[in-house]
Amino acid sequence: MIPVLTLEAVEPLLDWMALGDAILDAHRRAPAQIKDVLMERGADRLLSRAAWIDGMGLGVKSVSVFPGNAAKGLPSVQGAMLVFDDQTGAIEAVIDNALITKWKTAGDSLLGARLLARPDAQSLLIVGAGTVAASLIEAYRAWKPDLAITLWSRRPESAQALAARYQGVRATTDLPAAVSAADIVSTCTMATDPLLHGAWLRPGQHLDLIGAYTPTMREADDEALQRGRLFVDSRATTLGHIGELMIPLASGAITETDVLGDFHDLAAGSAGRRGPQDITVFKNGGGAHLDLMTARMILSRWREAQT
Repeated sequence: MIPVLTLEAVEPLLDWMALGDAILDAHRRAPAQIKDVLMERGADRLLSRAAWIDGMGLGVKSVSVFPGNAAKGLPSVQGAMLVFDDQTGAIEAVIDNALITKWKTAGDSLLGARLLARPDAQSLLIVGAGTVAASLIEAYRAWKPDLAITLWSRRPESAQALAARYQGVRATTDLPAAVSAADIVSTCTMATDPLLHGAWLRPGQHLDLIGAYTPTMREADDEALQRGRLFVDSRATTLGHIGELMIPLASGAITETDVLGDFHDLAAGSAGRRGPQDITVFKNGGGAHLDLMTARMILSRWREAQT
């Protein structure tokens, strides 16, 4: 029987730091083959993302995005991932999309911060107050339990409600001041135009950009990218796919040589942060290869619990 792994059943077995270690180790392997397929009917979408990493196997995550479901009291995004054995092609597991996406997204950003932020970082600003923001609180606190966390949202009541769920987390309405004060700034919004300005940054900060995932979306302005040492999780899934980089590349505000590395480069020992005064910028682009790396860790932990 093929196991079906759900968020409720498997999440207690997982560990944010172990996931980051597993992702970094997987990037020491040969680069993944990646393919996305998008189907559309009006506002509805079906997105399938596939990856094959030699020695790790194959994975296909398919999610439906039906915006009209919200009015029916149903989830707008639903889906699952299939994991296949590398040697035989046999299906090893079906994993709930909510489990994969939550851990992949926050785990990606946490690894970026571990590699690029100042080791003595003491404060985090999360720009956004949705599901991803909640997972970032949990992920970053696994790395630094005493990290001071502040939330900002376009809807202040959302930031206040999320902050109330976690001890030691507070909400703010002053975005420029909060950005300037934080050691790490993590953005997870649906912004299409930049809401974070490079003029607000100060030396030593780390900027973690999550939200923009289409060619027309951005969260940070040109100056923010120009002031920092710029890194991505994967060149293959960001440079030609995401507005955060596509738009400033097209305008000439940055060039591809300004992107100093990705996880493959960092895993191989490329320099990230050079000193305490560097501003580092990391674009979390996601990608099917990260889904597969995350799925492998999830499946491993589940199997250990069965023995």
